[in-house]
Amino acid sequence: MEGTTVQRPHISAALACSAALLLAPLLTACGGTADADTKRPSTPKGVTAQASSSTSVHVMWEAASDDKAVAGYEVYRGKTKVKSVPAAKHMIDVNGLTASTGYTFAVRSKDAAGNLSAPSEAIPVTTQATPPKDDTAPTVPAELTGAADGSRAATLTWGASKDDVGVTSYDIYQEGSRIHSVPSSETTAKLAGLRPGTVYTFTVRARDASDKSSPDSNALDLTTESAPGAPASTAPTGLRSEIGKEGAEFTVDLSWDQPDTGGVIPAYQLYLNGKLTTTIVWGGTPPKGRATYRLNLAEPAGTRYSVKLRAKLPDGKWGDFSAQPTIVLAD
Repeated sequence: MEGTTVQRPHISAALACSAALLLAPLLTACGGTADADTKRPSTPKGVTAQASSSTSVHVMWEAASDDKAVAGYEVYRGKTKVKSVPAAKHMIDVNGLTASTGYTFAVRSKDAAGNLSAPSEAIPVTTQATPPKDDTAPTVPAELTGAADGSRAATLTWGASKDDVGVTSYDIYQEGSRIHSVPSSETTAKLAGLRPGTVYTFTVRARDASDKSSPDSNALDLTTESAPGAPASTAPTGLRSEIGKEGAEFTVDLSWDQPDTGGVIPAYQLYLNGKLTTTIVWGGTPPKGRATYRLNLAEPAGTRYSVKLRAKLPDGKWGDFSAQPTIVLAD
């Protein structure tokens, strides 16, 4: 009606503010922009692609970064995604390829919000030719040595292996898991991304074009330097084992150098495959210097175990873990 004024309800500033606060979480839950992560992770660098055999390629890359956290990586063959891996892993084998064929591989990082980085540089690689009949594994890499490079890296060196057809690569293992590979022309590996003040056990295996691997090299224990201001490591060192047999059971005689804890070590915890197996408590006066312990196992021959232990400190806390070598039960 002409001349009529419509009265609108008055909303106080305080009430409007309260309403906005109530709506904010709803907007976020429904896809609103509050605290949304829209920033891409960085593009992976240092991508390499190595033909491991006639049907497989080994792809490696350096860790990417993100303003929140990298959640994983995607590996592409050409424009096709072929693998997804978690953030802690920076290498993968791509299998099912064709012999003597050229491919390109690239890697993208991904964050928890689903943001993908730009693709890395596409790396060309050609798979090996179909190998001749090869029934023999390579010989064991000789005299594995190495040293820690500061607190987060290490360099390993070993003697070349031989094969009736030809060695194609060397694989570096830590605690029974392959963590790095280099082509057969190299007998040195530089490892990065290690933790400060940590004991590592490394071994190396040679591999041929038929994907047959040699036995493990000698085990090498390395301790990275502690971070500035960090206390000295309390990890037992020099953990070694000797396998024997008593009746139907295997015996594992373990020995190690005890850490300097500033007092008597009353007990150790022993872990097999990452699980606590037993607590070693000395029946009398704790030993000094190198300690020993016999473990009896009723598993079949060929069973593999990773072994580690840690000491009980004078203040009652448990110390750092030792290196974690792998043992194989054998007659």
